[in-house]
Amino acid sequence: MPRQFDGRRVRAVRRGKDLHQKELAEMVGVSAPSVARWESGQDFPKGEKLPAIAAALDQPLDVLFPHDGPVDLQLLRCDAGLSVAEAAAIIGASRAPVSNAESGRRRLSDAYVQPLAQAYGVTEQELLDAQNCSFGLRSSASRDRQSSAPRTVGEKINYLLEYGYVGQEAPSEEEIARLVNEHAGMTAVTADGIAALRAGDTTEASDVVRAGLAHAFQVDMPLFQDDAQVDPKVREFMESLRFLASIHRGQILGLAARGNSQGLSAEMMAHINQLVGELKHKLPEAHGGE
Repeated sequence: MPRQFDGRRVRAVRRGKDLHQKELAEMVGVSAPSVARWESGQDFPKGEKLPAIAAALDQPLDVLFPHDGPVDLQLLRCDAGLSVAEAAAIIGASRAPVSNAESGRRRLSDAYVQPLAQAYGVTEQELLDAQNCSFGLRSSASRDRQSSAPRTVGEKINYLLEYGYVGQEAPSEEEIARLVNEHAGMTAVTADGIAALRAGDTTEASDVVRAGLAHAFQVDMPLFQDDAQVDPKVREFMESLRFLASIHRGQILGLAARGNSQGLSAEMMAHINQLVGELKHKLPEAHGGE
């Protein structure tokens, strides 16, 4: 699945909308037990179901289900709400051309580019850029987007939740609000307030809330300060999280294996191990036991 899925967040949003699991299931086109398994973490929806879930919960897709990295073919297809079989039917072919292109094995025939671009709701160039990404290549625009650091309080919360808790359970909006309020010694923010920051509905946060967020995520206070230019130390910390998360998820090793049948060289492995050793101390204290 190309996007991040948090069943606890889906459950919280669903309850906030006063929807029962059966009602959400009917809106998405699945069974109520399927929704129950998603929310409990026992199972995950198919990627092409995420747009329908977000629409049913009246949430922006990128906020409810953020994605890591630039756009590839699988993300385009899933965001269009199409399965591999449905995409294949659009181009009048078997599943093989779609699957092979998404997995970086064989590029799409020129005849397939225009109909797929139209079905995915993108330009032909955007589809070709996504195909390059599926083959491990990135356009300069994608690299620029990838390298940009989060600036607003909400963007930083989302970033820390996405990259700071790989391999362990991230705190919910309710838990974040509780930790902030405990640190403040008062009710400084609600779970809805955290959700509004994450969604970009508001960018305002008091110094008390910012200090509480730093406490909740166990990071230095400057990370949650407004900044026209991202502080170099803050940016280094953010990139450290992204780098270690990518290693944990196998993205770096997976890309290397796909591009080189012999995998990573001993020199490259040594370099990565050195970087991990240098960067690991920058992670929040909560990760020290991993």
